[in-house]
Amino acid sequence: MTWSRRNFLATSVAATAGGAALGGIGPASPAWAATAAGTPPGTGGAPGWRRAAEITRRVRPPRFPARRFAVTDFGAAGDGTTDCTEAFRRAIGACHAAGGGHVDVPAGTFLTGAIHLLSGVDLHVGDGATILFSTDPAAYLPAVYTRFSSIECYNYSPFIYAYDQENIAVTGSGTLDGQGGTEHWWPWVGNAAYGWKPGDPEESADWAALQDMADRGVPVKQRVFGAGHYLRPNFLQFYRCRSVLVEGVTLHRSPMWQIHPVLSENVTVRDVHVDSRGPNNDGCDPESCSGVVIQRCVFDAGDDSIAIKAGRGADGRRVNVPCEDVLIEDCDMRIRYGAVAIGSDTTGGIRNVFVRRCTMGSPNLYFGLYIKTNSVRGGFVENVYLRDIHISSLLKETISIDLYHGEGDTGSYPPLVRNIDIRNLYCDTSRAPLFIRGYPDDPLHDISLVNCTFTNVQRDSTIANIDGLTFDRVTVGGQPVTTPPVIGNT
Repeated sequence: MTWSRRNFLATSVAATAGGAALGGIGPASPAWAATAAGTPPGTGGAPGWRRAAEITRRVRPPRFPARRFAVTDFGAAGDGTTDCTEAFRRAIGACHAAGGGHVDVPAGTFLTGAIHLLSGVDLHVGDGATILFSTDPAAYLPAVYTRFSSIECYNYSPFIYAYDQENIAVTGSGTLDGQGGTEHWWPWVGNAAYGWKPGDPEESADWAALQDMADRGVPVKQRVFGAGHYLRPNFLQFYRCRSVLVEGVTLHRSPMWQIHPVLSENVTVRDVHVDSRGPNNDGCDPESCSGVVIQRCVFDAGDDSIAIKAGRGADGRRVNVPCEDVLIEDCDMRIRYGAVAIGSDTTGGIRNVFVRRCTMGSPNLYFGLYIKTNSVRGGFVENVYLRDIHISSLLKETISIDLYHGEGDTGSYPPLVRNIDIRNLYCDTSRAPLFIRGYPDDPLHDISLVNCTFTNVQRDSTIANIDGLTFDRVTVGGQPVTTPPVIGNT
């Protein structure tokens, strides 16, 4: 049944037929296979999934010549104390000059500053190897062209960085350790929970200055931070790159965002374990990219597991590049905010996002699908498809789509959010099934749930300002939801 905007200008869902609310504590969860009865797992049913098959065919990881360059042959020592920055630079340069290949990091602990990748180079972090990144901010200078929270600037180099390169990779079973913690990097967020104390430096003044520069249209080359400033660097960032692979490694103790491809094409992230629970420690943030596949990853992240972005505010409108054609499959998302988040930096637009066969949930995870934006950020979110999703437990709503995030409805750029299709989803425990809010004059459009089960919930859903909501075989607390709810106007 489809519910129109006339039916659904509402602040919350109340009782359904037979006295069953779209909420309430239900019986023990059925098996996942039973949830999908009538729609076999993997069939989806939405025509949009044909595009996911196209993404799979189009996005291919880079391949490298068999040449191998051991970083130890260029002066690196795996003793945890020798500065290996220059050895990494020389090894990567030699590999690139030879026409590409693999820079091997053997077992041991290799202390370094920023590592800059060049075309044709696979940085292979072998079994038992750890790249230990310096805690000295000067090790990430000079400042490079980057983004801080989706706004372009010059800032400390990301720990592993590439700009305008192609056929690059970070692979292997080893560990990348950023040494973030309450002594280094994390206190810059200005929160006592992460080690900041009154009188310590923190980022708020720099962040305000950067936003002001973007709003006033200050050229990026004049937005220079880095030395003497406190905007934390990203962990891995690939800026304007083509054909990128991150595979197998474990990421530990990041300063902030962890895997951040920007304005890049043909990106594969697979079999990665993100294990970093600091502030703004998103697991993977594809931003203004085209063609991204994220497979078989485990996310123990201090912020959203995966956050898809497209620039922010005035700067996002200046660059104006969407993030599109993103496929997420067979991932395990454990903490902290959104498992799959879209936004809040949506200004350039986000479209064609596909999520399948993922598990989510823990006592510390907030949302399953989390679409967040507002009329300051603007842009659009369209064509988002989820299927075959199993969620154990969430602290908040299973699906949150909120146009009042952050600054709320205080800007002049109302976002367009439409065509969200969710199938074969099972959630055992959450605060409520849905929290979805559009604006009265800018409703959400065309959201459908097919074959979805919400077993144990604490409260009713919140649904406001939506034009077209479809439920087909949706149950809450063991009761089918078959008729429009009794509602009030906003």
